Amino acid sequence: MLYIQVFILSLTYEDVTNIDSVGVITARSGIDCNGDIDVDGHTNLDNVNIVGVTTFAGNILPGTDSSHNIGSNGVRFANAYVDTYYGDGSNLTGIEVGLSTEALVKTNGQTALLDLSKDDHKVTATGTVTIDVTGGTEPSNHTLRVVNSGIATVGFSTYFLFPSGGTPVLPTASGSISLISFTVHRAGAVGVSTQLLSGSSVNFS
Repeated sequence: MLYIQVFILSLTYEDVTNIDSVGVITARSGIDCNGDIDVDGHTNLDNVNIVGVTTFAGNILPGTDSSHNIGSNGVRFANAYVDTYYGDGSNLTGIEVGLSTEALVKTNGQTALLDLSKDDHKVTATGTVTIDVTGGTEPSNHTLRVVNSGIATVGFSTYFLFPSGGTPVLPTASGSISLISFTVHRAGAVGVSTQLLSGSSVNFS
């Protein structure tokens, strides 16, 4: 029986052109993969250039909060299809949005509390009704439409400031329509009252 012993004194990277391995592989330069790559564990990649479509099953997160961008001022994505944007929106441009509205129906002795996160407010009033507000940011502008359903006496909270300090007297007759426009001059806070600079146009009929 003949035995042949082969001794490999040194094996360099240049000597290896194909590897079939079940363990760890360390490559000096690039890896050219023509098939699929299945990675089960954590992978650190410095630079990734993807030509085709990439689908993510989980979240895409930066290493630290507010630390990285998607695209840049010079190289931008064409379109973004998302359900919800977060943030104050101060850097968004080219966006057109409609007015947000609310409609309240109030009867005798009730207060119509306007939500100042809305732009337009409609109050249908019957009997004695007081107009008040909640929220608001300076210097947002708002319109208030008051419609009398039956005889109505409508008053305002002290947040509403009218020219020369005179609160307008709205018509009381059924069917009367009045328009109040106001700007948030000062948003309320602890110990600080809201101030709304207001003007009125009354008795549309």
